Amino acid sequence: MPQPQQISHPQACPAPPFVVLDACVLMSTVQRQLLLRVAEQGVFQPIWTERIGEEWRRNAERVWQVPPEKLANQWADMNQRFPGAMEPNTDPYEVGLRYSDPKDFHVIAAGLARRARCGLQRPPAVHVMTWNLKDFNRSELRRQGLRVCTPDQLLADWWRAEPSRLDAAVQAVAVDSVALGHAPEPLADTLLRERLCRLKRLATEAPAR
Repeated sequence: MPQPQQISHPQACPAPPFVVLDACVLMSTVQRQLLLRVAEQGVFQPIWTERIGEEWRRNAERVWQVPPEKLANQWADMNQRFPGAMEPNTDPYEVGLRYSDPKDFHVIAAGLARRARCGLQRPPAVHVMTWNLKDFNRSELRRQGLRVCTPDQLLADWWRAEPSRLDAAVQAVAVDSVALGHAPEPLADTLLRERLCRLKRLATEAPAR
């Protein structure tokens, strides 16, 4: 007697995680361009706010003496490339935050707001990407269902999961560095200067799968 055929239903692929890009992550042009290229590959969904953008532009103008009009154009380009990245109103989601640095409540709130408003029955993971880990209380974020990581941590995680999706974006880093006036150098050296040590080991010491 023939056995009834089992019908397999395709499982929906999980949505890429939401990642709030803290202002400090945007400071390096090489790193910013790398992250945006990775986002364009669908590896993650970038999130930011006007306040994050203002903080980045203010600091870049002060530290790197970048003309404000150039920064404004770069910010406009980011928002054009990722029209869904802007989170407009995070104030209600700062209520209840206590243990992280108050000046960074708005960064955490951007992730909470996006998860609440995304309209998905099962929202994807939400990460805060920052170099200033000390300003974010990990226990507090964990209770909120968020994870805080450096760019190096998340890029390394994504590379381990699917290096083929990141390879072209990472290889372009050396070209970006030269375009900004640095002398040509091995990719490994550029990644080290960008503090992407884990990614450097994965991307330059082992072939992409």
